Amino acid sequence: MPHDGHHSHDVPPDGWKHSGVRVIPGDQLDTNTAQTPGMNRAAAVNAARVGAQKIWAGTVHIHPNAKTGAHHHGALESVIYIVSGRARMRWGANLEFVAEAGPGDFIFVPPYVPHQEINASTEETLRCVLVRSDNEAVVVNLDIEPAEQVEEVLWIDPIHKNGGV
Repeated sequence: MPHDGHHSHDVPPDGWKHSGVRVIPGDQLDTNTAQTPGMNRAAAVNAARVGAQKIWAGTVHIHPNAKTGAHHHGALESVIYIVSGRARMRWGANLEFVAEAGPGDFIFVPPYVPHQEINASTEETLRCVLVRSDNEAVVVNLDIEPAEQVEEVLWIDPIHKNGGV
């Protein structure tokens, strides 16, 4: 069937004017969202603000030399993009694994993984963009005694195991 620009979705009465693309100004994010001690989360895109059905997006700021409490996000997948600063992530049943990320890096957190975000800088705020796989900001704060010994984990690209060669 030839593509003639029409589709099966009904055009809303406003012709998509207010129900189509939305620009959410960075200074108008909603801090009335699930919080974890040591971290400031602000929602940009969710069900309440724009009618998002499948994703949640917002920002996270962690103050210099600060760290969050241990937590997980239930069944949700999370992606963290580092805008500025240096992130140190700890994860595992006793937060025994560690990795660091800097500006331009992405971090993926699978469902139910206990983790902790740490600002590895003593001077610069860690600023991140956060996207989750559902429109509700699920946060389960955990009472975990962190392991004293940690194991650094480097990412191995499953597709390009030999560095893309």
